[in-house]
Amino acid sequence: MSLEEKLIHNRFVFSRKPVMIYWEMTQACDLACKHCRAEAIPDRHPLELTTDEGKKLLSQLREFGDPSPHLVMTGGDALKRPDLFELIEYGVSIGLKISVAPSATNHLTPDVIKRFKDLGVLSLSLSLDGSTKEKHDEFRGVDGVYDMTIRAAEEIKKAGIPLQVNTLVSKETYDDIPAIFEVVKDFAVVRWSLFFLIQVGRGKVLNQITPEEAENLLIWLYEKSKEVKFAIATTEAPHYRRVAFERMIKSGMSIEEILKTPIGRGFGIRDGNGVMFISHIGDIYPSGFLPITAGNVRKDHPVEVYRNSKIFRRLRDYNELKGKCGRCEYRAICGGARSRAFAATGDPFESDPLCEYEP
Repeated sequence: MSLEEKLIHNRFVFSRKPVMIYWEMTQACDLACKHCRAEAIPDRHPLELTTDEGKKLLSQLREFGDPSPHLVMTGGDALKRPDLFELIEYGVSIGLKISVAPSATNHLTPDVIKRFKDLGVLSLSLSLDGSTKEKHDEFRGVDGVYDMTIRAAEEIKKAGIPLQVNTLVSKETYDDIPAIFEVVKDFAVVRWSLFFLIQVGRGKVLNQITPEEAENLLIWLYEKSKEVKFAIATTEAPHYRRVAFERMIKSGMSIEEILKTPIGRGFGIRDGNGVMFISHIGDIYPSGFLPITAGNVRKDHPVEVYRNSKIFRRLRDYNELKGKCGRCEYRAICGGARSRAFAATGDPFESDPLCEYEP
């Protein structure tokens, strides 16, 4: 399959179903992270989806068909919902692929991790935003979180559950990224995902890196990806695909070989195009960082919203992109971070200001 044929195929697939669905089950969390998109609070919101509404939602998501999208149960802290395991058990029983993104707190015990394994959870993720106890705990707002993260990672490994580690990229963490990488290498992870800051929620108080710093980091990440067995991915920095694609072509890799890599398999995925987010009260968004509501699961069917709502359909059409993103030869595999464009300009179709590349 040629690159053009693959991208056409992806556009059709993504028009029918997302690859990833994120359900923010609750905003409740015991941490106070500086960058929290959800602006998490200690207690659950009274209007959260109920258990019955949650099961209805899971059944509706299954209507996307086979293979089912990958559902990530997140928050806040999903473990703050007493019905979490009931919902996981139901979702797995109807054929959903489910991962969980818990917070590293006292709720994440060895018994809880074992229960995730027994229920058939595909993977777990933990966050690491500092290479030392002092740096990570200061960022997370609670003493002892670094140690709990290390212990949880060890227990997850013992349980045989694939582990993803998430790391924020901002001005405040930028210089520490190489040291965080060294820690992550000891975690036995399957994926290290670097989230490039979108200034929403509590993240508004943090600072973006510069486009030049972003480009240098993406090049560094690609070089490091060749040294390790786990995948290195970026969230809200789709121009990593351009950086990697250019270097893979230069190294002599064929298009077919590139498309089989973890990076190649992600070509074209971005906010609203292969991605859908559902909030704790049922609002449907193109992603958790793009606050444009397309519907609510209490009255709208999420499959119908994803396939036919105006904002999702426009986001899936890269011809809608403006500025240099719109004229970029890599727009089909990248497309820029629509959330960052919206946060910076109020227009989700404008150029991503973090990308240094000039078409």
